[in-house]
Amino acid sequence: MNIFDCIFNRRSTRSFTKEEVDDKLIGVMLHAATHAPSAGNTQEWMFVVVKDEDVKEKLADAALKQEFVAKAPVVIVVCLDKEKVSMHYGKRGEALYGVQDTAAATMNMMLAAEALGLKTCWVGSFDEERVGHVLELPNEVRPMAIVPVGYSSETPIKPRRIAFENLTFVDTYNKKYDIAYAVQTSGGKELKFKPIGNYIEDLLKKKLKEAKPKEKEAAKRTTFTDFLKKLGARTGL
Repeated sequence: MNIFDCIFNRRSTRSFTKEEVDDKLIGVMLHAATHAPSAGNTQEWMFVVVKDEDVKEKLADAALKQEFVAKAPVVIVVCLDKEKVSMHYGKRGEALYGVQDTAAATMNMMLAAEALGLKTCWVGSFDEERVGHVLELPNEVRPMAIVPVGYSSETPIKPRRIAFENLTFVDTYNKKYDIAYAVQTSGGKELKFKPIGNYIEDLLKKKLKEAKPKEKEAAKRTTFTDFLKKLGARTGL
């Protein structure tokens, strides 16, 4: 699975199987998270991996009673070391850079999960003080995101996306940015111009439709050994 597959196919999942997740796969996700960009390479993110059922229940309760949080086999709480970033960038570092950096780390982690056949959900609605109490976080560490991780028991419906052409301008705010792609019709005699986003979506649908059952199944999961093979490592030693 390449990066574009991960970006275009990732879905927020709120229903998980009871199957355990290999710690080594969680390690891959966390390693990917630490490769996100950060202001001045501060790397002010921190992570709490939660497996304990009681702690997960308390997190779900603190997340405004979103019970699916407790149903995931693993929950990762992405945190911000406020002192670390403010030491370099003051209030702006804590209020802005820290938010941006931990968000980038969270997205890296979720895309890595998708590549490994795992599903996630970015939970941002929670009582920070209660989460901090549950996890026994020191005062300088702020919880930023709760990410349940596991194998999905459902096929989430793809949400509607606003075309980037409706959200993007060139040079100044009032100049629309359009990118079209010329596509030949079935007869091959005339060209039809499509917005590039629409063309990409058409290709994704075609790819999914033509994929063989075994290929679909293989795309769902990756073991740690499979991951090592992709990196060119010798396994089975």
